[in-house]
Amino acid sequence: MKKTIMHFCCYGHKSILGTHPTTFEFTKDVYLTEKGNCIIGIKADFDAKELLELVKKNNKVKIVLEANFFKDEIIAIVNKRFNHSKEIVIRLGQYISERTFAIDANKAAKHVNRDIINAMKNPEQKMHVTILPL
Repeated sequence: MKKTIMHFCCYGHKSILGTHPTTFEFTKDVYLTEKGNCIIGIKADFDAKELLELVKKNNKVKIVLEANFFKDEIIAIVNKRFNHSKEIVIRLGQYISERTFAIDANKAAKHVNRDIINAMKNPEQKMHVTILPL
């Protein structure tokens, strides 16, 4: 079975904090409040059907974040019950919901490269996200 690689983009927001201790998230929403301290990118343009194909075909992934010439990588286990068209949540722990794309990640929002988080405080900043099978 061919393993799927996925790429999408998201944008920054003045309220991005990236301080959540156990999760990080990408959302298709165009707004963000300071309560959303796990959200590191808004206006995400991922294709939900493509993401579901990736879930079906892979067990472990590397999530590569690139923004403003800075890069970070996260390793996680895919949640086979993921089924959300608007949000992608990656968790350090093993809590599973339909929004949970991956669990047992090696990083949460507070661990992501601070240069990326600081860049994402600019609403014009674009982040490139690539999900690779392992």
